[in-house]
Amino acid sequence: MSDIPLIHFLIVAAALFSIGLAIVVTKKNLIGILLGIELMLNAVNINLVAFSRHDPERLGGQLFALFVIVVAAAEITVALAIILRVYGQYGTVEPDKIDGLKH
Repeated sequence: MSDIPLIHFLIVAAALFSIGLAIVVTKKNLIGILLGIELMLNAVNINLVAFSRHDPERLGGQLFALFVIVVAAAEITVALAIILRVYGQYGTVEPDKIDGLKH
């Protein structure tokens, strides 16, 4: 197994987080925003596992990464259900066009 320095993991995670943040800020539909959030959560997982790798006696980082994966799965399930409901109500998934909370 090759020994990759920690800085390489941090650079990849920072790039992934930045791309996710740019997607969240620039996208005009809810599905794209969810994809950006998922990229940011994956960047957090890379950091957690990378820091856990440098302390092999403790598995806290890997356990937190597993917890983040479970939370991300639950978040995407609930968010997709909400998006489907919004699409059924308004006929669009663009946040700018959803302007009221009426029936």
